[in-house]
Amino acid sequence: MARGKKTEKTIPDAIREICRSLPETEERPGHGMPDFGIVNGKHFATLAINHHGDGILGLWLKMPAGAQALYVGAEPEKFYLPPYVGASGWLGIDLARGLDWGQIAALIREAYLEVAPVRLSKNLAPAITIDPPTTTIDPVEFDPFEAAYAARRLADIRAICLSYPETRESRQFGNPCFKAGKKTFCTLYFSTGRLYLSTWAGETGQVTLTFDKRYRIPAYTGHNGWVSLDVESPPLTGEAESLIETSYRHFALKRMLKAIDPLKKPQHD
Repeated sequence: MARGKKTEKTIPDAIREICRSLPETEERPGHGMPDFGIVNGKHFATLAINHHGDGILGLWLKMPAGAQALYVGAEPEKFYLPPYVGASGWLGIDLARGLDWGQIAALIREAYLEVAPVRLSKNLAPAITIDPPTTTIDPVEFDPFEAAYAARRLADIRAICLSYPETRESRQFGNPCFKAGKKTFCTLYFSTGRLYLSTWAGETGQVTLTFDKRYRIPAYTGHNGWVSLDVESPPLTGEAESLIETSYRHFALKRMLKAIDPLKKPQHD
């Protein structure tokens, strides 16, 4: 009988293997990043994949007092201060920097001991020895815009947005966005594995559009009148163009609007 194709072990696979070797650990999503290490309801290890477009395949660990400064000071090319949780003593590890996997396993064990109850931490076995990963991470998992369909959506949105005067493409929290002058009027982002187009629609537009289940009010910009359209499937004909134009006109300066209005075809009775 033919042997099956050998599956490559990725860096996330290796982190999962180490965390699961520790007693009563569980894994679940946390703020868009997988929390690989949770014990007794407390987090000790989070895999931060290209967090907000920082380009790092990182592991954030809950460490004892003083450990963060020690590691970052000794090897700043491998260790770093992670956002949000760094102020609480967490340590960031750049997993693409060739750190020894025996040391990574020991650091994860140390983080586990910071939060585990005594009944689990007492007489805890030494860190396990694992076979190192054979590859890093699926490029699409690291950056979902590497997926062919996402690249096509981005190209379509780019063509629409950049057709307006004084627009440019930028990045915002790691996501592609488009600016009219200095103000963002359109962005693409992934949420729970789905691709969304986000634009300003105003309060009335939000109410009207969200009758359609493909639309939703985004968490951070919804209070400012923004709306997001699920574009996993292609939007309806002219739909993206209409959303983008409304948003552009809201943020554009008067000189920008004057530059596009003469191009509009005259209305005939």
